Amino acid sequence: MYIAMNAEANKRVVRRFNKEVIQDGSRAAFDELMDGSFVNRSAPQGVANGPESMWSTFEHVLRPALSGLQVTIHEQLCDGDKVVTRKSITGTHTGPFMGRAATGKPVSIDVIDIVRVRDGRYIEHWGINTLQSVLAQLRAG
Repeated sequence: MYIAMNAEANKRVVRRFNKEVIQDGSRAAFDELMDGSFVNRSAPQGVANGPESMWSTFEHVLRPALSGLQVTIHEQLCDGDKVVTRKSITGTHTGPFMGRAATGKPVSIDVIDIVRVRDGRYIEHWGINTLQSVLAQLRAG
């Protein structure tokens, strides 16, 4: 029973991060949920992979580009201290997005994340997403 309760607590942490940090842009929630030793294992080589680079992606790339940003969690699985989440990040492309001028088009980025949670805080992240295909579609018009 302890493991099941711990798994549910870890999934709640990830759900809260997605809602309050990614969707709502809460810096206070980010600071509360992100461990100072956090490492983003999916950051491109040569790019910062700590907590502030993760915040910068949400605050300076996604949120300014996508109005009405929403995170929809489709499924979560937990194994020990790792939470796997399949989700979609959606919004309307109303601001510059990685070099693409606003198109007014709806955008949907599919994501699968693995987050390691310790003591209610993010300590590691791995992820894959469809961002490149979304950008290609925006570029194609």
